[in-house]
Amino acid sequence: MKLRMVATCLFGLERLLGEEIDKIGGKRVETMDGRITFDGDEKTLVMANLRLRCAERVFLWLGSFPVYSFDDLFEGTKALPWERFIGRDDAFPVKGHAIHSRLYSVPDCQSIVKKAVVDRLAGTYGIKLFPEEGVKYQIEFFIFKDVATLMIDTSGVALHKRGYRPASGEASLRETLGAAIATIARPKEDVLFWDPFCGSGTIAIEAAMIATNTAPGLLRSFAAEDFPIIDKGLWREERERARADIITDSRFEAYASDIDEEVLQKARLNADRAGVAHRIKIFKADARDIKKLDRRGTVACNPPYGERMMTQNDVEALYRSIGKAFDALAPWQIYVLTSAENFESLYGRRADKIRKLYNGMIPCRLYQYFKHKGANNFKK
Repeated sequence: MKLRMVATCLFGLERLLGEEIDKIGGKRVETMDGRITFDGDEKTLVMANLRLRCAERVFLWLGSFPVYSFDDLFEGTKALPWERFIGRDDAFPVKGHAIHSRLYSVPDCQSIVKKAVVDRLAGTYGIKLFPEEGVKYQIEFFIFKDVATLMIDTSGVALHKRGYRPASGEASLRETLGAAIATIARPKEDVLFWDPFCGSGTIAIEAAMIATNTAPGLLRSFAAEDFPIIDKGLWREERERARADIITDSRFEAYASDIDEEVLQKARLNADRAGVAHRIKIFKADARDIKKLDRRGTVACNPPYGERMMTQNDVEALYRSIGKAFDALAPWQIYVLTSAENFESLYGRRADKIRKLYNGMIPCRLYQYFKHKGANNFKK
C-alpha cells in the first residue's frame, strides 16, 4: 500500500534526517523547517519508527489544502479519507499547531477538525455517536502560512524516548540531538570517542548505537503497532531484521566521563539498558584535566551552559579552561555543543565549522574543530 508520511525533527537536523529516510528506502517529497514529507509503504513506516535516529515522530499524511476560514478547514478535513484508517469503534482525538496563519486559535481549529472527521465517519458508518473505545488514532493538524496539513501519529510516545533513559541528569540532552552530534562526529572503530561532560551518557550511548548499527527503536513500542492496516507480522520481521543487523564484533570504544558520580551512575544504567555498556568506559574525571592517549580520538560534548547549571562567570571560566585542555589533545577532532554565542573567543580558537541546532527550543551551535591549529586562533 502506498503511503505518504511526515517525519518531524528538531530544527537543524533536516539534512541528517533526510539522509536517514533515503537509507530506509523512503522517497523524499518535500523538506521544510522541522519536517520532511516522504513516500513509502507499510514496511517503510515500520522501518521509519524503528530506525530513524533524528526523527521526533512519524505521521501518516492524509492531505494538505489552503485554509482562509473555518469553513475551509471543515470542508477540507471532511474531504479526506479518514475511514481508510479509523474504524467505527476507534478513538480519534485531535491536537495541532497554527503558525503564521489567519486561523490561529488552536482550540477552535481542534473543534472544527473533530467535527469534520465525525461528520465524514458518520456518513461512512451510518452512526452519529462514536464510542471511541478501540484503537487510538491521534489526529494532528499543522497550519502554516494558511495551508493545513492533516496527519495521524504513528509513533505515540516521541521517538527521542528510546526506552534506555528513564532516569537522566539535570538539563539532559535529547537523544535525537545526541544522535545528531554523534553522527556528525562520525564514530569509527579505530578512533576513541570521548564525551568528557557525559551527564546521563546520551552522546556516548548514541555513538555506540550508531557504530554497532543498533536501531534506536528496539526497546520500545509504537502507536501504529495497533493499526490493523499494518500486519503485526511485519513489526516482528522488521524487529528481527534490525536485531540481526547489529554489529556484534565491532571494536568501537567510547569513554564517558563527568565530575558528578551520581549522574555517572545513571549513565551506567542507561548504557546497560541500551545494550552498549560493554562499549563504553564510564568514569569520574574533570574535563579540564583529561589527557591525550596514544591513539586517534574524537571529543564530542555538551558542556554546561546557562543559569540553570552554573553562573555566567563559572561557564566562561570553564570554557577558557577546556580551550587550553582540548588544545593539548591535537590532532584529535573536537565537537562542542553550546548556546554561548561568545564560545569561540572564550575557547580561544575559531571553529572550522559551525552548525546551528536546537536543544528543544534552545538555539545552540555545534562548534567543530577538525583541522590543525593555526591561523584561526584568537589571541589568549
